[in-house]
Amino acid sequence: MTTTIEQVEEQRKKLNQMIADLKASIPSTYGIPEARIELKSGEHYAGIALGAEGEPSHHLILLPGDGDMTWSKASEWAASIGGELPTRQEQALLFANLKGKFEQAYYWANEQYASYTDSAWSQDFNYGYQYYGSKDSELRARAIRRVPIHKEAV
Repeated sequence: MTTTIEQVEEQRKKLNQMIADLKASIPSTYGIPEARIELKSGEHYAGIALGAEGEPSHHLILLPGDGDMTWSKASEWAASIGGELPTRQEQALLFANLKGKFEQAYYWANEQYASYTDSAWSQDFNYGYQYYGSKDSELRARAIRRVPIHKEAV
């Protein structure tokens, strides 16, 4: 019996579908080695941030302190206290879970605005809008720290 390329291709498609079905049936398990996340004085737990594929990525911790400053000064200040400015996604989580810990003002994100190199994103903690503005403007700043979540092998 002679095997044709078409028959091999058909078998390959079936095998690929079987592999995809098997992968989809395996449950995802996430281990949190930091079963207890210790908060330092003034810190607040904000929740779990998700990665690009929707998987748990890290725990988000809001650090104490804030102030009005330019974007570059905000980044320097956050690093000086052992943190970072939050991403836009993290700011949305902070707005959802810890809005009361912020003044009703705009707060810097760590993300620059792609179309204008002299602009960066911010989050309005009054109405929830995200907007970009000049990095030279003085907006509020809060720092965060991240505790990674590692996916366990099944």
